[in-house]
Amino acid sequence: MYKNTPWDTAAFGVHTAEIVVYSADALREAAKKPGHYTIKIDPLTDKRLLHEHGFYYCDTLIEPCCTAQKLKRVSHPDAAISGNAEWEALLAICHGAFAHGRFHRDFNLDKARADLRYDNWLRQFYEKNTVYGLYWRDELAGFIAHDNNSLALHAVAESQRGKGRAKYWWSAVSAELLASGHAEVKSSISAANLAALNLYAALGFSFRNAVDVYHRLVE
Repeated sequence: MYKNTPWDTAAFGVHTAEIVVYSADALREAAKKPGHYTIKIDPLTDKRLLHEHGFYYCDTLIEPCCTAQKLKRVSHPDAAISGNAEWEALLAICHGAFAHGRFHRDFNLDKARADLRYDNWLRQFYEKNTVYGLYWRDELAGFIAHDNNSLALHAVAESQRGKGRAKYWWSAVSAELLASGHAEVKSSISAANLAALNLYAALGFSFRNAVDVYHRLVE
């Protein structure tokens, strides 16, 4: 009824799991073991059981997706991408960059451990050599880590935000993944992250598969 999430356990130091069946039995079963639990459900699903079992809302995730035919390609001579960014420079951008993340928004979780969770996740991508460094005038400005055709983890350095540059990097990475043979590229973002929403919309992405995310901490 639930699957363990050891990568989250490593960051938060408690048992963590995602409930994969939405039922009273599954919610009761999760409550038997101390830890932190996640469930993702359709936004129109009746939430009564969740409230009765102590779950609380954390986020709504949506999935941007785009094909080669729909991608609006834009470029700039000062913008570049590379698979050879140095780890320490990537980590400096990653650490503390995910205020929109559901783990940072969960009032029961320590924010420093939430940062560690994303740092660890980036390291996994880096060790698989699936991280694009984003450069502006040869200076590292952010990263996009991908899992096959999914832009799974991405961030722009604080000094580079709000300048209209992200569209060049996202366009380049998306085009490269599509050129490698993928039929589409996709991502997963918080509905509260308006900057990311606007970015994907401007590049021709459409949106699908919205899910509401609920958490519970069992002590």
